[in-house]
Amino acid sequence: MPDSAVLTHDEILEDVREVLIEALVVDTEEVTPEASLTADLQAESIDFLDIVFRLEKAFSTQDKPFKIEQGELFPMNLLENPDWVQDGTFTDAGMEMLKETMPHVDFSDFEHDRDIDKVAATITVTSIVDFVARKLAK
Repeated sequence: MPDSAVLTHDEILEDVREVLIEALVVDTEEVTPEASLTADLQAESIDFLDIVFRLEKAFSTQDKPFKIEQGELFPMNLLENPDWVQDGTFTDAGMEMLKETMPHVDFSDFEHDRDIDKVAATITVTSIVDFVARKLAK
């Protein structure tokens, strides 16, 4: 793999696709940019840990480790904060927190149905590529 500091968007997409194909045991053609990890690729919460591990490995270099902190890529422990989630839906404060901590995810459709069980479906291949690109640019 080329130096991660100079990876193009297409190179990041290809590496992310490889990670998802291996982690989720899906066919190459299923891993499209708009594919949702949970709705389309059938990822479960346990798969998220494997994806994080594989992304860290794929994008780390000898000079610069690629470390993903808990909750940075995928939402974690959201139900524990009543300011963010009430009656199984995200509050306005919860939506702001999601947008702030996960700028790589497009929450525009989610805004209309804030069901906690549907938040994972907002994470797409493109959102992971955007996350990796932002993180590599830091």
